[in-house]
Amino acid sequence: MTSFVLLVAALTVAVVILVAIPLLRARATAEPPARWAALGVAAVMVLGGALLYGLWSNWKWHAAPEANSPQTMVARLARRLEQNPQDLEGWLTLGRSYLVLQEYPLALRAFERADRMSAGKDVEALMGEAEALALTDEAELSGRAGRLIERALVLAPDTGKALFFGGAVAARRGDLPLARERFVKLLAMNPPASVRPLIEQQIRALDEKLAGGTAAAGAGTPPTPGPSPEPNAAVRVNVSLGARLAAGAPGPLFVFVRKSGEGGPPLAAKRLEGRFPQSVILTAADAMMPGRTFSAGQNVEVVARIARSGNPVGAKGDPFGKISYQVGKDGVVNLVIDQVLP
Repeated sequence: MTSFVLLVAALTVAVVILVAIPLLRARATAEPPARWAALGVAAVMVLGGALLYGLWSNWKWHAAPEANSPQTMVARLARRLEQNPQDLEGWLTLGRSYLVLQEYPLALRAFERADRMSAGKDVEALMGEAEALALTDEAELSGRAGRLIERALVLAPDTGKALFFGGAVAARRGDLPLARERFVKLLAMNPPASVRPLIEQQIRALDEKLAGGTAAAGAGTPPTPGPSPEPNAAVRVNVSLGARLAAGAPGPLFVFVRKSGEGGPPLAAKRLEGRFPQSVILTAADAMMPGRTFSAGQNVEVVARIARSGNPVGAKGDPFGKISYQVGKDGVVNLVIDQVLP
């Protein structure tokens, strides 16, 4: 916009000069040069042009600068905490804000500060640390993030978020009865309608596994683990945005692998940074539950969804795309996000 204004100003000056010079020249008659007329012409052209452009153009001349963008507000909060570092709620808010902005290392630092200030007694600080760690590396659910979640459950055993992640942690380490107990308890707490189906699916999947283990034990033989995942079984997709969404759709990217034509929890899932295009590979290491994954030759459905709210559960307005995929046969397949959840 600045370049345009400078160009218009230069053209205006050129026109004023062209009009004013004849008025300023000495004439052949005895009349003096029309200096006042030249000055009037210049004033009318410069001021009048500026006034008319200001009135008729659609440029937002009085629009306030984006002083309240999320990044600006977070930076302002961080500066305020430098002056008041004992504000526990402020550090928690800063951690939550960094999670939304996908600045996971900064979120971890903010929640760690809150955890130290509360002497390890603040559940939100513990869960914030765990979430930041898990979003950086899912394997942390079997390490430090998992231990933080267990500490949060000791402090507040009825916290919905801690129960959900605690169920996933227990299932990940093979403690299926404890995982089921936590999901059942969470279901009894009347969770939101958007989350309830996911919890029910987790319970059904755990029931199937527990029933299989009981049957094997009743036959007088120890339960044996399911077939080992095939090392070459992988789903490979290139995720891109469709033409309607080419301008971008802010939010993290979730990529799921599901059984074709069936419900239930995903066979594998990944949360990634929302940048496009990008290549994604899912293997048995990305399984939601131990031992429940896909194998070579299996027909699956691959779904890519942008979570504008940051929630792994789909919400109205989330852009998504899906394709059918045969594991072990299809190579790298293009997956275009070109639909929106109603």
